[in-house]
Amino acid sequence: MTGVAGVLALVLAETVAGAAALTWISPLWSETKRSYFTLWSVLTALLFAWPAWFAASSAAARGDDTARWVTELALAVAVLGTVAAVAFLLRRPTAGRIVGLVSVPVSLAVLAVMAATGRQGYLLSLFQLVAGAAFLGAAYDGLFLGHWYLTDRKLTRRPIGRATLVLLAASVVEIVAIATSGFGGTPSSAQLNPLLTAGALAPWIAIGMAAATLLIAVVVRAALQGERASAVQSATGFYYLAVVTAFTAEIAVKTRFLPG
Repeated sequence: MTGVAGVLALVLAETVAGAAALTWISPLWSETKRSYFTLWSVLTALLFAWPAWFAASSAAARGDDTARWVTELALAVAVLGTVAAVAFLLRRPTAGRIVGLVSVPVSLAVLAVMAATGRQGYLLSLFQLVAGAAFLGAAYDGLFLGHWYLTDRKLTRRPIGRATLVLLAASVVEIVAIATSGFGGTPSSAQLNPLLTAGALAPWIAIGMAAATLLIAVVVRAALQGERASAVQSATGFYYLAVVTAFTAEIAVKTRFLPG
């Protein structure tokens, strides 16, 4: 995989894998309404899963077997996400949940194959992708949960508190993952934007944005200690910033992931 499409495929696949794992494996199923999963499935399939497949297919070089596997697995994730969404829309929540659970290992398999396309060793590349998935998934799910409190007044603060703790831990791991990518310029960064190799800006931008996300998570955690309902609204406002900083960090560092 190469170019801008390759970077987008990496970031979108990470988001799908991280968000799916945090949604389907967590206790959220017994904590909120089924309509939460309906909306989550529809948006995740449309905004992330299908674009990830399209980006992967656009970035795949002819004759590249690894890229072909990435594309096929990304398509499987998009199809599973769509089937889950349709099941929820047809009021078949059990079937939708089963399909959602199946999509988790498949989405992680996408990352496992993508790791073979990295310019560094396989295990290090896999660590970087998994760290990015937890980082982006926690940021996205936290923002989504924050909005859901406007419709589900009985929802306790446990889900958003849990997402915030995951974001705190994932931000620290993300900073470590960024550092493992090195601090020198790479051909892939130059191909996407020459400015990213000027003074090797890409890793420093990524670390700065990841550190900003960590700080935001700390502020969100503090905001959620308040007793008033407006505390969740404040936390949601900060999550808007967290999504921006998290995605900026991952896009910057993933310009260094693929070989030139």
